[in-house]
Amino acid sequence: MGEWVMRAATAADIEPVAELRAVVMRADLERLGRYDERRVRQRLRANFEPAHTWVIEVGGAFAGCVALRPVEGALWLEHFYLAPHHQGSGIGSAVLRALLEPCDREATPVRLNVLRGSAARRLYERHGFVCEAEDPVDVFMVREPVRAESVRP
Repeated sequence: MGEWVMRAATAADIEPVAELRAVVMRADLERLGRYDERRVRQRLRANFEPAHTWVIEVGGAFAGCVALRPVEGALWLEHFYLAPHHQGSGIGSAVLRALLEPCDREATPVRLNVLRGSAARRLYERHGFVCEAEDPVDVFMVREPVRAESVRP
């Protein structure tokens, strides 16, 4: 795993994030018959909130992003994209652990949705997310906070 950092996103990050989303989601969206080259970028642009988003950099270069947005007594994990050449290197797991640790300390559940059949679901399951509901396109998952006293060394 390379050296990675997360920095606060800015409005200027919207286009690199939209492009990464289009690349990362293409295969799954095509498999589901839902890929639209313009719509995949526009959905990101319409929902991009820099205040709740971090950019992931590896060696000082843009490598991905992730957002954690407050919603109704929980946090919503979204826009978690990592450039294909960084996938499988452990960076995604490290980023997810860094985001989930404060959620555990603050006893905050985390919710997300992932496309049906996406390999990302396995990453989320390894970190304690469980399926709450499914529809023809999405799997909705939740992770309840892990209590510190229940963790054994």
